[in-house]
Amino acid sequence: MSTPVPPSGFDRRHRASVIRLETGRKKKRRRETRKQPLKAQLKRSSIPNFRLLLVWGVLVASGLSLAVNLYQLQFVQGSVLLAKARQQQLVNLRPFTPRRPVVDRNNNVLAIDRPVYSLYAHPKLFLESQEVIATQLAVILNRPSADLVKQFNTRDSGIRISAALPEEIAEKISALRLNGLELNLEYSRLYPQQNLVADVVGYVDLDRRGQAGVEYSHRELLQRSVQTARLSKTGNGALMSDRVPEKFLHIDDLRLKLTIDSRLQRAARISLRQLMQKFSAKRGGVIVMDARDGSLLTMISEPSYDPNEYYKSDTRAFKNWLLADLYEPGSTFKPLNVAIALETGAVKPSSVFPDPDVIKVSGWSIRNAEPEDRTSLSLAGVLQYSSNVGMVQVMQRLKPEVYYNWLKQLGLGKRVGIDLPFEAVSQLKSQKEFIASPIEPATTAFGQGFSLTPIQLLQLHGALANGGKLVTPHVVQGLVDTKGQMHWQPSLPAPQPIFSPKTTQTVVEMMETVVTQGTGKAAQIQGYRIAGKTGTAQKASPTGGYYSSAKITSFVGILPVESPCYVVLAVVDEPKGIAFGSTVAAPIVKSVMEALITIERLPPKSIPKVSPVIAPSP
Repeated sequence: MSTPVPPSGFDRRHRASVIRLETGRKKKRRRETRKQPLKAQLKRSSIPNFRLLLVWGVLVASGLSLAVNLYQLQFVQGSVLLAKARQQQLVNLRPFTPRRPVVDRNNNVLAIDRPVYSLYAHPKLFLESQEVIATQLAVILNRPSADLVKQFNTRDSGIRISAALPEEIAEKISALRLNGLELNLEYSRLYPQQNLVADVVGYVDLDRRGQAGVEYSHRELLQRSVQTARLSKTGNGALMSDRVPEKFLHIDDLRLKLTIDSRLQRAARISLRQLMQKFSAKRGGVIVMDARDGSLLTMISEPSYDPNEYYKSDTRAFKNWLLADLYEPGSTFKPLNVAIALETGAVKPSSVFPDPDVIKVSGWSIRNAEPEDRTSLSLAGVLQYSSNVGMVQVMQRLKPEVYYNWLKQLGLGKRVGIDLPFEAVSQLKSQKEFIASPIEPATTAFGQGFSLTPIQLLQLHGALANGGKLVTPHVVQGLVDTKGQMHWQPSLPAPQPIFSPKTTQTVVEMMETVVTQGTGKAAQIQGYRIAGKTGTAQKASPTGGYYSSAKITSFVGILPVESPCYVVLAVVDEPKGIAFGSTVAAPIVKSVMEALITIERLPPKSIPKVSPVIAPSP
């Protein structure tokens, strides 16, 4: 290894010169820099400051923009945005609640809501051909597959294929697992008894609005009251269960209970149809009332309809003509006239009246329905043989103004106030017209010249049966729960006294002779005392006068005579052939009473002998 040789003198001198040269250059550059213009120096040094100002300006502008935006959001649009936020976070929910069921007096269901489904098709979502899907649906829906394919081709989506499908059908469709088919749950009103009680219950339309019967008159009771609740939602739209109000989904078990007895209703409808068919009648009706409180056990009219398929029926069938149409009652009103005459003291039960075939009143001839070889009749005989001439003489013993006031007191010219819709107002001529013309009281004596509804005639005979009180006919008992506890009852008017019990019992016993010896023999039932009255009235023409051949037959019966409880009325409109109240309506009442006796378990009674009603010749 060699030892380093120290630099020579020349090298030291060379290095020193190099150092001096570099130092000189640096000093020169500093001098040149000092000699440059101040503006250039400032220009070079301002570049970083500009960038700083630029950044600062951007930040300030952004801050101002944010502040303006915040002001807009918070103050200018604050209320609008708050409403939108609440709309997104909250939902007003009103749960669907079915209508309350309707049951009869024995808790048999007459109307109830049931779940049904509507089937929609979305052809654009089909994974199979339309023909294949139509073939599978056709078997379940019992429809031609070609019709389904035709429906599929109407549009791409939202095609309603079927409505009101029962659960079992919906389950079969769901089991097919076909894309493009949609089943929507809905509710439909079901009437298990079909047309049996359609005249009383009525029906609801597609919008679930009652259109007839108690479905209309008691729609507020049948629609459960449910409050709309505001529920919170999560970010994905799910309801927050902890925010659901207490008892929000609670549904009461109340049902609207009627006074109608489905068993008696069925028996009455069968009997009415048979007699209507036999006499080719236009229409008919039967009503059964408990005279003690006015509750109706039966109310049927024919022709009727199936409320499950009301849209297939004649709209005229929707009207319950027993309370919506007026008619002249004819001889079925005579017992009420007898009661008026007895109550006023114008006649006595022992009174006797001449009975010629014809009587003249103000130039008008009034005749009996059938000429008889009789010289006189007792008061009971006037009813038994339904003598028009005799009744005119009975009512002539009253002053016309007194008679008219009694007719008004009976309620003629008013409604009875039944709890069913569309009741008509009975018609009675003005007092001035009634008093001015003697023929008016005369025709009223045998039930013509005024008009009322069958339900009002039944109410009036109910007053004869219950001791003289007008009660309000009704079909609704109230709202009851499944345990039978009553939660609401209708407020009915207090019974209105009209006749004395003595008078009504006398009239009822006179009406018994109509069944035992007179025109109502067809209503006799072995072992039971029945009172009744036949009626065969001419039909009034809308243009005035009466139809020459059309008539309306009726029979009203009271059971049992010894303790009257039930009133049965049958009315048959325009029967053909040998048709009278005795041949058409009386057999219907007998059949209904036989069913009533069985249902109510009424025991038979011994029947007393009845005194003759034809007065001996002088």
